[in-house]
Amino acid sequence: MFRFHDIWFLLGLSLLPLLIWIYRRLEARGRPRLKFSDLGLLRSLRPSPSLPLRHSLIGLRALALLLLVAALARPQSGTREEEVSSEGIDIMIALDVSTSMQQQDFEPENRLNVAKLVTRQFILGRKSDRIGLVVFSALAFTQCPLTVDYTILLDLADKVSFTRPEHDGTAIGNALATAVNRLRESQAKSKVIILVTDGENNRGIDPLQGAELAKAMGIKVYTVGVVNPGGMMQAVDDFFFGRILVPAAGRVDESQLQEIAKTTAGRYFRATDRKGLEKTFSEIDQLEKSQVDVTQYYRYSENFSPWLLAAMGLLLVEMVLAHTRFRRIP
Repeated sequence: MFRFHDIWFLLGLSLLPLLIWIYRRLEARGRPRLKFSDLGLLRSLRPSPSLPLRHSLIGLRALALLLLVAALARPQSGTREEEVSSEGIDIMIALDVSTSMQQQDFEPENRLNVAKLVTRQFILGRKSDRIGLVVFSALAFTQCPLTVDYTILLDLADKVSFTRPEHDGTAIGNALATAVNRLRESQAKSKVIILVTDGENNRGIDPLQGAELAKAMGIKVYTVGVVNPGGMMQAVDDFFFGRILVPAAGRVDESQLQEIAKTTAGRYFRATDRKGLEKTFSEIDQLEKSQVDVTQYYRYSENFSPWLLAAMGLLLVEMVLAHTRFRRIP
């Protein structure tokens, strides 16, 4: 961006017409008159090649004045800079890794891989938020604490895998308690837990106790139930037909997930396929926005030197020409 800091100096440009008018008056008044006794001699005189340039001196002086006035007006060039201050949200994602998440009904991937992919997209869409990850089955543990280093977070999220059979189960209450513990000392104005599960609680503490803990800490819980309307299916190896899908036991306790969300002023979402899960995380992303304040300002640098040097150069050229090529003879 370009500007003149002391723009009122540009009023000095109004002197240019006055300078030209004075020059024309002096030119007309001081024009010499020569007497010739022989007109033939006058006709034989050829005009000097520099005659058309006789007014160039006043042009140089006028241009020098223009540049000098511009230099006095302090020309400046500026670059726009932004100062961004943001107030992020602290988010803990609790992801079910029980064996039921191996269901292949979220084609072409199983439920866990689709949940990991959608979670990754959600994380990449956030700015300035601290995000952490809890995984749970019969046990719950922190895969990644709250962090703004999304590279590390995504790397740890990619390493999430299914639980071992001896640890299978669904401890929703423990998952909530673990996530709440990670948010306990958070100073953020908005604290959120996103819990994704496809089962009902069958291990650990009562999920509603976990919800009460979250409520006491001012934490909002969004629950996401991964539901297959046709029932759960699991892949098994058949001697004759190879790998096939057969009905599996287990269901989502949607009423309990709704109660958890209601207790914490959150919201329950039902995801029946990959698109549904993507839509769910997109809606949560819209519901929980970080506050970002952007202050724009310009940093200016002084540029009067080139203008001043150019003006002085033109005045010097004008003085040299006035005493050489265009020197007046009295």
